[in-house]
Amino acid sequence: MSSNAAIEATSAPVINREAVRASFDAQVARAGATRGDGAKTRLQRLERLEAAILSSVDALHDACAADFRKPKTEIELSEIAPVIGELRFARKNLKRWMKPRRVRPTLMMLGNRGEIRYEPKGVALVISPWNYAFNLSMGPLVSAVAAGNSVMLKPSEFTPNVAEYISGLVGSVFDDSEVAVIEGGIEASQVLLDLPFDHVFFTGSPQVGRIVAAAASRHLASITLELGGKSPTIIDRTADVTKAARRIAWGKFINNGQTCIAPDHAYVDDAVFGDFVSEFQKCIDEFYGQSIDARASSRHYCRIVNRKHFQRLSSLVDEAVNAGARRLTLDRRDEDELFMAPTLLENIPRDCGLMQEEIFGPVLPLIRFTDLADVVTDVNTRPKPLALYIYSKNRETTARLLREIPSGDAVVNHNLIHFLHKRLPFGGIGNSGIGKSHGYHGFLAFSHERSVVTNHVGLVDRLFPPYAPAVERMALWARRFFA
Repeated sequence: MSSNAAIEATSAPVINREAVRASFDAQVARAGATRGDGAKTRLQRLERLEAAILSSVDALHDACAADFRKPKTEIELSEIAPVIGELRFARKNLKRWMKPRRVRPTLMMLGNRGEIRYEPKGVALVISPWNYAFNLSMGPLVSAVAAGNSVMLKPSEFTPNVAEYISGLVGSVFDDSEVAVIEGGIEASQVLLDLPFDHVFFTGSPQVGRIVAAAASRHLASITLELGGKSPTIIDRTADVTKAARRIAWGKFINNGQTCIAPDHAYVDDAVFGDFVSEFQKCIDEFYGQSIDARASSRHYCRIVNRKHFQRLSSLVDEAVNAGARRLTLDRRDEDELFMAPTLLENIPRDCGLMQEEIFGPVLPLIRFTDLADVVTDVNTRPKPLALYIYSKNRETTARLLREIPSGDAVVNHNLIHFLHKRLPFGGIGNSGIGKSHGYHGFLAFSHERSVVTNHVGLVDRLFPPYAPAVERMALWARRFFA
């Protein structure tokens, strides 16, 4: 789940380069000494982390509310529950994940034992975003600790209260040589990216993801990039419009639209367009209030993270309206309160910013269509999205869209919920990300899959020189039967 804000200088704490380097060196030393830590040690760390979170949820509620005015229920559902779920899923399955996996030999390898061992990569760097500041810091941390790594974690400077909470939480659970939190802005990111980490896990925008990937490449560090993009939603004429509108409204406006897997824009079949708009407007009334005053004062509606992001969103909306877009919902924007009302627009020119960049806010552009082929073409002219959402009762249509439109992940007749499925890999493709996370796949992201072959029968020994005619015949035989 990504932030559309680039790493930039703020009033974040001044970074102490020497202290960061000392912490990194301590983690490198510890990683070498604890490579053999078994499941028991890792499980104890995860248990301590879970207990510390559960004992300090009130402080986390206060921190999220201070940074975002995020509703308590949203904090529980989108910040705390996914992390506790990740912790418990890892604890339940860790011993099985860590167990070496035997593999069947090929004919050429008959008589040899082959296995894959899962070993920690070493020292990992996790750079997390502001939009789900706790969830997207702790989720990768759980995977990294489960895989046996030491971790340096940099939370976002744009959510200073959550960053302070995370620093205190981690400090109460881990020694700095196990997990260290580095607070700061762009300078902190730059200092960390100059260090030779074994793995870098970054969640943020594609623009900054390219910078992180380039920095990691200097040290040949492996990377996981969870980025963003314009995740499309497609509603065909067979869809249950009432359910679709309700689910899309929830997915779009939770966290005030600041969710990288939020429905970015929606293609709606012209046959159901009017019904969809009507149902969507009813959902806004139900969720946040029928009047604009009620919506502005609703305790169920989150706020934009900062003025810069508010101004960007406001400019995008104004540009679209001035270019001929039609507003379908009431408008109110208050920069002092960082409030932008739920916004529904149609007839947006293709060259407007709303149709070119990830929106990352409470604005949903609607695009009418009559021919599904036009939708497929339009989606595929853009970079591959992080998520694809399809609303349809027609299995052939669903199968066609899944086949013809590539995306990181996809959901049929809902949205966002794939993030909560711990048994499925989560991640993007191309511009929307590299690598997968969550559950076993998160464990794999921070693990080195080491191949080990134990020789029992020296069949290959018979192919050593000198290459007598019998050896040549065996080599030809190997090519024919064993390659």
